[in-house]
Amino acid sequence: MDASRPASFSDPEIPAPQPPDASSGGFFARIFVRSTERSKVRSIFSYAAQQVLDLVYPPSCCACNAAVQQNGFLCPSCWTRLTLIERPFCERSGTPFAQDLGPDLISPQALADPPVWGRARAVAVYEDGPARRLVHALKYGDRLDLAGPIGLWMARAGAELLTDADALAPIPLHRGRLFQRRFNQAAALAHAVSAASGVACEPLLLARRRATPPQVGLSRAQRAQNVQGVFHAPEPARVHGRRIVLIDDVMTSGATCNAAARALLRAGAARVDALAFGRVVSGF
Repeated sequence: MDASRPASFSDPEIPAPQPPDASSGGFFARIFVRSTERSKVRSIFSYAAQQVLDLVYPPSCCACNAAVQQNGFLCPSCWTRLTLIERPFCERSGTPFAQDLGPDLISPQALADPPVWGRARAVAVYEDGPARRLVHALKYGDRLDLAGPIGLWMARAGAELLTDADALAPIPLHRGRLFQRRFNQAAALAHAVSAASGVACEPLLLARRRATPPQVGLSRAQRAQNVQGVFHAPEPARVHGRRIVLIDDVMTSGATCNAAARALLRAGAARVDALAFGRVVSGF
């Protein structure tokens, strides 16, 4: 065997592992073969069921409901109008730069008013039509089916944050608003990111002390005042020494994530980062 390349099962000198021979009569061999056959049957039925569902409910674009080949995708029109956030961007706030001026750039805003969290990342610019429609459909249209594809995009955009993270902490809703909305969109996204990344989702790491008025229409200073002291960690022992990633649907001024990060750091978190789907880049 050539020592210059790693061994693999394609090497002729290395025998590939073979499944047990059921004809030998071994008990575990029969179990293995039967389990494999059942898996094949389940796969066939699953594929057939999906084909039937696609006939009854044809796959549609996540943002505009136009026809697409597979559920969980955007149509070409929406995809071209979705502005994905890629480098160059501020390494602290995650806001994109118009020009690439070198590595490890920090925006003037982040230098003048450093965020409490360490790093923030987001999938797309929120002001664009498709991103806004996706968030509104999830948040106000009860489209929980969108949490899966959005969470997958978030896991990809936040890969560097998730690599050594210990837990995901969705921004919590006050119980009154949770009762009205029936679900927390940040928690739905956190579960989807967890499924894609393998990082544990722990919705109870953070809680709200009180209800707050909506942030919409408030200035940066008003937003910070609105959420000051609103979060706390009910069980500090579950937070202490851990690297936590906050999960939210949209980051605007960063005030909410600042308040949440502050509560986690006070409870002893080793590091707090933030990951969102949409990022507002104008006006804040």
